[in-house]
Amino acid sequence: MNQFSALLAAAGHVLDASLEDPVITGMQIDSRKVVQGDLFVCMPGMSQDTHAFLPMAAENGARAAVVYSEEGRLAADALGLSSFELAPTDYSETLWRMCDLCYAHPTRSLKLIGVTGTNGKTTVAWLVREMLRILGYSTAYIGTLGFQLTAPDGTSVVRELDNTTPFCVELYHLLAEARAAGVEAIAMEVSSHALDQRRVDGLEFDVSIFTNLTQDHLDYHGDMATYEAAKFRLFEDFPNHTEKQTVAVLNIADRIGLRWADQLSSPVLTYGTDLELEDDADVVGLEAHIAVDSVRFELQEAEWRTAYHFRLGGAYNFTNLVSALAALAVVPDLPIEWRSILAARSEEVAPVPGRFEPVPNQRGIGIIVDYAHTPDALEKLLAAVRPLTSGRVICVFGCGGDRDRTKRPRMARAASQASDLVYVTSDNPRTEDPDAILVEVMTGVVPGVEAVPIVDRREAIFAAIAAAKPGDTVVIAGKGHENYQIIGRTKYPMDDREIAREAVQ
Repeated sequence: MNQFSALLAAAGHVLDASLEDPVITGMQIDSRKVVQGDLFVCMPGMSQDTHAFLPMAAENGARAAVVYSEEGRLAADALGLSSFELAPTDYSETLWRMCDLCYAHPTRSLKLIGVTGTNGKTTVAWLVREMLRILGYSTAYIGTLGFQLTAPDGTSVVRELDNTTPFCVELYHLLAEARAAGVEAIAMEVSSHALDQRRVDGLEFDVSIFTNLTQDHLDYHGDMATYEAAKFRLFEDFPNHTEKQTVAVLNIADRIGLRWADQLSSPVLTYGTDLELEDDADVVGLEAHIAVDSVRFELQEAEWRTAYHFRLGGAYNFTNLVSALAALAVVPDLPIEWRSILAARSEEVAPVPGRFEPVPNQRGIGIIVDYAHTPDALEKLLAAVRPLTSGRVICVFGCGGDRDRTKRPRMARAASQASDLVYVTSDNPRTEDPDAILVEVMTGVVPGVEAVPIVDRREAIFAAIAAAKPGDTVVIAGKGHENYQIIGRTKYPMDDREIAREAVQ
């Protein structure tokens, strides 16, 4: 526990000597979660003035507050809270330093594996966590699938998160919670937004994994160079701020990964598969036998050549598995026999929810639900399905509202080039007109390919499965594990997997 002044001093700030200097036991940005002894942080730039939540924070036991205006400071003072006014531009630099001290540098004592890239982050982070669990470690996962941990006593925690990589205060709170539960290793997704907004600053990574870089989030980053620079921070900046020897694990089948391998001064391990590589890599996946629901292959790394059999289908999961195994090769202090242990138990690695997830049925058709929501991801998904399908490939997909509009025709092109029949539908339309989104998407359909626009996603999935004949594969892309659809600003219950199961009945 630290006094408020000590937390501020860690970030180079001084508490007014006339104010009370309470001991702070935790930090929160959600007033509903504040408990006795917490510091409440009013975040700027939200949809409303977060100073309005100061009374609830005080009522719940907050002792101090960080605010971003004089009005906020006066409101905190009136509630008896010791306060510090911080310029909004200083938040990113200040908060991580305060959090790191408040929670006693949580990642110094944890094995921390970060995964970044356009596609594959969720799968690779999940696989790393699963593999470490099988090797006997108490583990946690932070990412698109929420916050999940398994403690040494068998206790499990599963919690949804609002962001792939949470904001700094929430993230440090989760890391401290995991450490307190006895977790030894954490695999987490590190988004480009989080890197750009400095949500993950101060974390000390043992391993940083790069999967690939293709067009996405240009509505936020503006151009590919800025997007790449945000990702690159994980590999260029973070190793300079830890006593750990962070190893960069780079996919050199991707041209960005290949270039970074030459640029970085910190330790690098390269990987790829024999299906993709043009240059030699340190870790290579070989001789894959790929099915809808499994992959068998051999992994060559240094003097080891090990055979694995996993219950994940699709060619790109071959790459994801190689990525996770390459990372394990440089995780500190794994038992020397980890390869043989994992090879013997590889079928116990649980598949990732909503990532190339099959929907079993008695109709003789394949049904795959997947999160692919970028042109590159959809292209790779359909390329993985085609060689496993004797009949037609039928694709259902949509594009989200209030997001990068330039990828809408590109998504349609990717779907129609690789499918025999396409159903264009809604994803999360948010505040945009869903009919207008479909019009933009349809402009990218390849001439001559049948594409049916159906705004209602449930109706589109039912139509696709009704059209399927034995030997066909229906690919339902874009939402994967998500069990909701956002229309306007409201989340409505909707799960592609449940809808598909209803449709086949």
